[in-house]
Amino acid sequence: MADPMQSRQRVLFLCTGNSCRSQMAEGLLRAHHGDRYDVVSAGTRPVAVNPWAIRVMADGGYDISGQRSQSLDEFHGEGIDVVVSVCDAASGLCPDFPGSTRLRWSVPDPADARGSDEQILARFRSVREDLRQRIEAAFGATA
Repeated sequence: MADPMQSRQRVLFLCTGNSCRSQMAEGLLRAHHGDRYDVVSAGTRPVAVNPWAIRVMADGGYDISGQRSQSLDEFHGEGIDVVVSVCDAASGLCPDFPGSTRLRWSVPDPADARGSDEQILARFRSVREDLRQRIEAAFGATA
């Protein structure tokens, strides 16, 4: 019997900290197209998943609370079909994954949002929506 994981393309979302943008993108693509893609995310300098990212994703119906920040080093030598850099800094540090397609998205970092809780949430929601639209354009409608 064929391994269903082998028929799915592997997508890596990459940013510096692997705390917000790449985590949100991973959760969005997995929720909408997890049957078609094996989705992971990583950072060039990973830190813990941002609690605001977890909260705003939950508000949108996406559970990323079980995701963890991972180092890009964990994926060296692995087969990656599509690498999506969601920040400019990480894009320049990403090694080549032979045979992979490279997408470069310059998405604002919500981690530096300041102000009231509502202002911070609004910034994270804006990034979530930006990522959802980019994922829809690149990988297909998200319904």
